[in-house]
Amino acid sequence: MLIIITLIFILGYIAIATEHTIKVNKAASAIMIGVLSWTVYILMFPGYVASQPDLLHFSGEAMHYVSEQLAHHLSEIAQILFFLMGAMTIVELVDAHDGFDVITSKIRTKNKRTLLWIISIVTFFLSAVLDNLTTTIVMISLARKLIKDHDERLFVVGMIVIAANAGGAWSPIGDVTTTMLWIGGQITTVNIILKLFIPSVICLVIPLIVIGFRFKGNLTEVASEEEINTKNTRSFEKNLVFILGIGGLVFVPVFKTITHLPPYMGMLISLSILWIVTEILHKTKNEEDKTSLSVIHALRKIDMSSILFFLGILLCVASLASVGILDMTATWLNEVIGNQSAIVMSIGVLSSIVDNVPLVAGAIGMYPLSVFPTDHFFWEFLAYAAGTGGSILIIGSAAGVAAMGMEKINFFWYIKKISPFALIGYFAGSFAYILLEMFLH
Repeated sequence: MLIIITLIFILGYIAIATEHTIKVNKAASAIMIGVLSWTVYILMFPGYVASQPDLLHFSGEAMHYVSEQLAHHLSEIAQILFFLMGAMTIVELVDAHDGFDVITSKIRTKNKRTLLWIISIVTFFLSAVLDNLTTTIVMISLARKLIKDHDERLFVVGMIVIAANAGGAWSPIGDVTTTMLWIGGQITTVNIILKLFIPSVICLVIPLIVIGFRFKGNLTEVASEEEINTKNTRSFEKNLVFILGIGGLVFVPVFKTITHLPPYMGMLISLSILWIVTEILHKTKNEEDKTSLSVIHALRKIDMSSILFFLGILLCVASLASVGILDMTATWLNEVIGNQSAIVMSIGVLSSIVDNVPLVAGAIGMYPLSVFPTDHFFWEFLAYAAGTGGSILIIGSAAGVAAMGMEKINFFWYIKKISPFALIGYFAGSFAYILLEMFLH
């Protein structure tokens, strides 16, 4: 049973990693391995008896035990999925009202190096309250309007990827892996911000300084106000929805701290407030305008394939935890590598090759809170490594994949021009975190 489930996971992982080659969406592969893993688990559970050659009869106790485990894991997975769905809907609604123009329209400099720094810093902080994928799309869209030269824009886009991943790592709502750790109780809001902010800044600033030397002089063309503001939303509506949307996202950790309810409850109440406000705001408009600015429309636009991908992956990892494979893996890592820092840094580098969601989910399953309690060095460092390590390769994060598609970035161009600096920034931030931890404790 253990071998079969492990093989299912490995083959599924290969399919996910090579989705662009085999032309099969990674969500389909993830759902397949998630369901197959639990199917094999219950079919091969020790409690069944084969009283007839062609029929399997299950003991009631065995079925109840496996079903109970599945229900337990599903309740934890559902918290992550509802959280992500709420966050995605809020972001889509703000975008529908052109709310991000509140920030991007203020970027008017002609100096190339200054522009690179401004875009990178805005991306870094915006990614802390939005997911890094959405931030990347917003900032690349802006870069396209501001920088006409494609070759120069590619370096800016490379920095956007690094900045988005670094910015998401230090915030509990900025990156899906950090969110998973936060929802699971491995980290707390204030602590993760205090501990990871400086390492994340270092991870961004080092490649930013090096790449910044390439940029000299001024832009020959500057985008007009009309080019940046592509929609015709009223200024009041734009500002109100932007403030409520960003405020709602930032309110989620506050809500959790005050009520001790799960984070998805705070996200849902933020979504409901924004929903009610936008319904009232547009009640007098014609049906066509009202529909495009509604939460219903935003719900249709959210990336449901990503939600299903998380569902499949987390189900599969849950089966690995239930059958004991993750415990054995943790024991093997401790025996072979031993050092916690080395284990986490290896996971971070590995996340540039394979998706960081199953890596973090696996780590959560391997090391229970009884081994590494809340706000332990391991969890904080894992949040940093999994969040920023994906920048090392263009395929290592959702932000990188989005940038690759939007700007047609060549994989080997990124390795040659961006990867070395992203790698240096990653290790510099890692050592900064280790040193800070040594001095603080």
